[in-house]
Amino acid sequence: MTTSLERRRQVVIDALNRWQAHTTSSKQQGVACSAAPTAAVPPVLQRSDSLDYSTALSLDNIRQSLIRQEDTIIFSLIERAQFAANEPVYQSGAIAVPGYAGDGTQYSLLEYLVRETEQMHGRIRRYTSPDEHAFFARDLPPLVLPPIQYPEVLAPYARDININDKVMALYLDHLLPGITDPGTDNNYGSSAMYDVLALQALSKRIHYGKFVAEAKFLAKREEYSSLIRAQDADGLMRLLTDESVEAKVVERVRRKAAVYGQDITSSSSAPGLKNGDSVDGAGPAGQERQSGNSKPHYKVEPEIVAELYRRWVMPLNKEVQIQYLLRRLEAP
Repeated sequence: MTTSLERRRQVVIDALNRWQAHTTSSKQQGVACSAAPTAAVPPVLQRSDSLDYSTALSLDNIRQSLIRQEDTIIFSLIERAQFAANEPVYQSGAIAVPGYAGDGTQYSLLEYLVRETEQMHGRIRRYTSPDEHAFFARDLPPLVLPPIQYPEVLAPYARDININDKVMALYLDHLLPGITDPGTDNNYGSSAMYDVLALQALSKRIHYGKFVAEAKFLAKREEYSSLIRAQDADGLMRLLTDESVEAKVVERVRRKAAVYGQDITSSSSAPGLKNGDSVDGAGPAGQERQSGNSKPHYKVEPEIVAELYRRWVMPLNKEVQIQYLLRRLEAP
């Protein structure tokens, strides 16, 4: 049975063979008729470093990728939570930045920084990857690196699915007020910088629904196909939803947030440590205080992270899955 890695290696080998055949043919034509211009080699095949050798986007790696993305999201929220809400960062015109939206309103500092970050990352082909989605997709610049040839894991229309407007709304309206203290501390630049990291992580996790949907479709092709032909979105939602798995995900991110976000000192114990142990070798926990049973202090409350996944991340991920599946029969 051919493994995913072997299949992807074969894709690379086939591409290189085509490139070599094209190069040999061009040289032969040049010898026969040096005056005739030779066809340009397609940029995507000009160099071997334009081919994706990794298995990061293979369907076999979906679960591990989703688990790693949990860590990225939690750490980005911990970083952002160290600063106040800093409302001017998100208000149009509150901080003077260049650039205006299509309706004529001036960008907020966050919008400006997101767009400028995407301008820089876009030039080095970040948004040519199937698992990356820009918030300002229409404004992406030309590439300075040749595009990478990725294996065709998803259907061709997958790139059309982008719900980053909903990702931005959930972050600003629901998540940010829960992880920051109200008011301002004047750390506008730092706040916006960590906002960008959190938004990128959330966007990637939510749009990974395309890969999840493709894997589910291939596992139950006939069941999904009948629902797709009927354009039965509710039926698709019932088929792809596994409440027991979702409950495990919520519990896992809650526990991760409790571990990653707790202040660990010689006088406090972390989840998973034995009673009396400390995490820094300074001696048994509780020697510097009367009781080791006080409520731990979290940089981000674990329940907020759990609620983020329960109410927003997983529902939006499934919305992406539905959008992808409803068109799945357009592709082979």
